[in-house]
Amino acid sequence: QVQLVESGGGLVQPGGSLRLSCAASGVILDYFAIAWFRQAPGKERERVSCISSSGQETYYADSVKGRSTISRDNAKNTVYLQMSNLKPEDTAVYYCAAVWVSRVYTAACVHDYSDWGQGTQVTVSS
Repeated sequence: QVQLVESGGGLVQPGGSLRLSCAASGVILDYFAIAWFRQAPGKERERVSCISSSGQETYYADSVKGRSTISRDNAKNTVYLQMSNLKPEDTAVYYCAAVWVSRVYTAACVHDYSDWGQGTQVTVSS
């Protein structure tokens, strides 16, 4: 059983930055592909960013491209999403998700994720 706990959310002014963390327990993340999703009230869930198990491949949605960096520290069993130049439209609950993959699977994103965290709220407002 993999447990994922997000942290780092909060109230941020437009133009500000923050770093979200996704800490895992119960498994070692070396063989897991990880993604960040977000969901705002009244909107569909959006895939924000993905990272391959090795960390070599990454993906960013157009809405956050150029403002975000996904990274992982497998020694700490943690994945991060660094966001800058935050906009009010970034306001959402942010979730991390994980799925086991073979070491030969090198793509950043996976169609289905098996384990999800509870989410952390990000609010961008003056």
